[in-house]
Order: sequence, then structure tokens, then C-alpha cells
Amino acid sequence: MTSSNPPPANGLDTQATDLRKDSLIEYPSKFPIKVMGAKVDGFVHAVTELARQFDPTFDAATIELRDSRAGNYLGVTITITATSREQLDDLYRALSSHPLVKVVL
Repeated sequence: MTSSNPPPANGLDTQATDLRKDSLIEYPSKFPIKVMGAKVDGFVHAVTELARQFDPTFDAATIELRDSRAGNYLGVTITITATSREQLDDLYRALSSHPLVKVVL
């Protein structure tokens, strides 16, 4: 059996690519993000400000903090209202590129 559609020139199956764009997240939804960084002044404030940039309804009262075992690092869990994959991707990029942030999960 032969197909009337030749393979795409770039070698990518556009149907498979489109499926990867589908999200398992229903929007809007509450979405927790864990941010790890050195335990320094201004770290929590920086994370909070970035969260507010991407979610104007962000409530700083929902922030959870956890010190590392040795106390050198701080884990900050923020819960934002996710409205789109683009919003989440942009927030992850902004957090990951911040100089005080080590890891974003």
C-alpha cells in the first residue's frame, strides 16, 4: 500500500508534533512551582515579584519555604494560577534565568 502524502521535508511528523503541544493541564488551574536558590536576602522577594509578573492574582501568603539540610539553600514553593502553557513556559524561563535561582521544578 502506498501513501499519497510524501514524508515532510524536515523529517518531522507534523501530526506527532501537534500532539506534543496538547497539554495535560486544564486551564486555568492552580499550579505549584518549586524554586531553589541560595539562602540570601532578596531571594524570596525576587521569586515573588516574578510570580506576580506572570500571575497578577498571585497570593504571597501561599508561599511555602523549606531550608536545605545544611541551611545554605532555600526551597520556595509558589502556587500560581496557570492560564496557558505559554504563561508557564515564560515563567519557567524567567525564573531559570534569574541570577539567584539555581533550580526550578
